[in-house]
This record gives sequence, C-alpha cells and structure tokens, in this order.
Amino acid sequence: MKLVYPACFYRDDETGAYAVEIPDLPGAASGGDTLADAILAAVDAASGWVLTELEDGRPPPAYSDICDITPTEGGFVSLLGLDMDAYAEKYGSQAVTITLTLPAWLNTFAETFDINLSRVLQRALSKMRKQRKK
Repeated sequence: MKLVYPACFYRDDETGAYAVEIPDLPGAASGGDTLADAILAAVDAASGWVLTELEDGRPPPAYSDICDITPTEGGFVSLLGLDMDAYAEKYGSQAVTITLTLPAWLNTFAETFDINLSRVLQRALSKMRKQRKK
C-alpha cells in the first residue's frame, strides 16, 4: 500500500534544522538537522503512525489535498510518500512463523520444563538488539 500525506516544514534560522508536522496524522511530528534528515524522519513518523492504525484494524486516515494545507509563516508544504508494505515488513508487530531446528535433547529439556521457545527467542533477540543499539 502506497500513501501520500502533505507535511509542513519549518526551518530554524539559527540552527538550520527543520521541524515537520503532518496535519492529517494528529500528533505525528518530527524533524532533522538537515532537510534530508527531516524528510526521512517525517516519513518514518508518518509510517509508524499509520502502521499502528492498520495493526489496530483501522484504515489509514484520508489525506488532505496539498492545496488545502497552509503552513504558518515561514513554512512550506511538501508531500511524503509512504510505502506501508515495506515499512510493515520491517517494523510491524504482526507475528511471523519461522522454522527452528534444535538438538533433540534441548527440545526435550524445553518440553520437560514447559519452556515457551518462541518467548525465549523473542526475549533473547530483543536483548541482543538493545545491546547493539548502545
């Protein structure tokens, strides 16, 4: 699913950084030190906002016509293109099924102690991910 939303960009004259608001997605805002960073951050913020709606079973919000969006003084409007399929594949919380191979003795151990292998793997991978972000 491809979506397009207008966004308002505001440049800070002192720092050169940009703030971004997405009027059709209440509360969705971001920014960046450069225009390129601000655009990428805005696409990420908008995609995350829409993905939450989709995962909660709601349709994506309708988008406004760019001509109907008027930024406050000093701002400009541009369109953000969202590739929701790619974003959901990368960041979605929908569960995926994988095939896992274990030695028989380890599977017996897990069964004996009623260990949920999916939960163990999720926790281990989440911990590894947090450690790599540091």
